[in-house]
Amino acid sequence: MSEQSLPRTNPALAAALTLAASAFAAGTTLLAKALGTGALGPELHPLQISHGRFLFAFLGFATAAMIVRPQITRPHWGLHIGRSTLGWGGVTLMFAAAAFIPLSDATAISFLNPVVGMLLAIPFLGDKIGPWRWGSAALAFTGAMVLTRPGAGALEFGALLALGAACAMGGELIFIKKLTGRERPFQILLINNAIGLTIATVAAAFVWQMPTLQQSAALAGIGLLMASAQTCFINAMRMADASFVSPFFYTSLAFAALYDAAVFSVLPDAISWLGAGIILCAAAILVWREARTR
Repeated sequence: MSEQSLPRTNPALAAALTLAASAFAAGTTLLAKALGTGALGPELHPLQISHGRFLFAFLGFATAAMIVRPQITRPHWGLHIGRSTLGWGGVTLMFAAAAFIPLSDATAISFLNPVVGMLLAIPFLGDKIGPWRWGSAALAFTGAMVLTRPGAGALEFGALLALGAACAMGGELIFIKKLTGRERPFQILLINNAIGLTIATVAAAFVWQMPTLQQSAALAGIGLLMASAQTCFINAMRMADASFVSPFFYTSLAFAALYDAAVFSVLPDAISWLGAGIILCAAAILVWREARTR
């Protein structure tokens, strides 16, 4: 793919796509919580939930591939395997964490991954991180730390799972950015979900149980929502630096809190509002500064 055919830098559209991806991704975590806590029938293991996510996402992309018949051009298998492995690990750990701790807390802790991604983008992608981006990332990190409630014992097993998810997904960001610079988005998504499905199938074989009709529908919903989130996010990464796109994914925290309140009647407390407010302020500062610079 030639450089001329790559999309031009568009921070505003990249931000909008990332916000949409955040809403979809938070929806997958909500459904995973329902499946992992027995709200839709017997509890399903996180490995089986993760398998459903990859299965139905792959079916969606495979169906689209049969319609549009995309040209697959020289995929970089090393990058794809690395990205898919980290993505599968991050998703599985996040789904597991959602069953142990409140959805907003799990989301807040796991969303340290943009900070991890920004830090890794310096040596691996050569991104230039100015003082405003450092400041907004530090502010977002502070908001996430407020939401972990360390003094209230938040660093329990579920929180450790969410921290593991953050590290895995932060590393995945680097592979995504490297792939978006050399391959088309649809090719990346199709191959990623094929590899992820292979890994998830092997892992889920050890814990498999027959899902109910409701659970099957929820698993399909997770896959389709994640496919939509990936489509939005992968295109956002093509239009702006990873260090610019990553902080916008913090808004999934707000979506997760909203979904949790609507479905499980879990209302955010004062600490939740404070932490979310700090994170949103960090994102607003970054948008304002980027607009001024350009």
